[in-house]
Amino acid sequence: MEKQRLDKIIASTGKWSRREVKALIRQGLVLVDGVPARSAEEKADPGAARIEVKGEPIAYRRYTWLMLNKPAGYLSATEDGRGATVLDLLPEELRRQGLFPVGRLDKDTEGLLLLTNEGGLAHDLLSPKRHVDKVYYTRVAGRLTEADCAAFARGITLPDGLVCRSAGLEILSAGEESEGRVTLREGKFHQVKRMLAYLGKPVLYLERIKMGNLPLDLSLSRGEFRFLTDSEVESLRAQVDSLEKP
Repeated sequence: MEKQRLDKIIASTGKWSRREVKALIRQGLVLVDGVPARSAEEKADPGAARIEVKGEPIAYRRYTWLMLNKPAGYLSATEDGRGATVLDLLPEELRRQGLFPVGRLDKDTEGLLLLTNEGGLAHDLLSPKRHVDKVYYTRVAGRLTEADCAAFARGITLPDGLVCRSAGLEILSAGEESEGRVTLREGKFHQVKRMLAYLGKPVLYLERIKMGNLPLDLSLSRGEFRFLTDSEVESLRAQVDSLEKP
């Protein structure tokens, strides 16, 4: 791995700013392979060097990937004057890392939301050219029918001219309030809600339960998050690489 400035490496953990790193180095609290660092400009290989701060080795990640079980009431944005964002659910050390949501969930939609600072893979996961599936559980007003499933499969053109491509709709239960599973291969604004409303089945509740080959971790309570494992990130990367662009 290419050598990087020491202050950049340590600040990438999100625990300290570059200014704080410089102060720690002046205090002799940063060691590189057992030797006190001389300056913040000193360079090291973050993949090979053992870097310790206050006696503890740092866990270097080139990129950060989080899975958040998003609760209702939070905006999928990095900042917004209209209310709390999903970044407000994270500790300060992670908010420093330049994380952003991979796609958006409506304010009242819950479930799986990925956050990262890796732009390339995030773009591929959202690209309509890749067709990465996004799967949702929904509860609607009205009885879902096989005709609704067929309409989703054909694709729907909404009255305002928005063309929604072929999608999946599976009926989980049918009644005055029905439950279903929706699979989208694109992610247009309010798409699930708008497609179901067009069919006369307005959405009462919506939760994303899967993105690509990554399901929502059911051990996470609403508002909780965890880091993705290296194997999970590589699995997402392999999936987008395997999807041919049309």
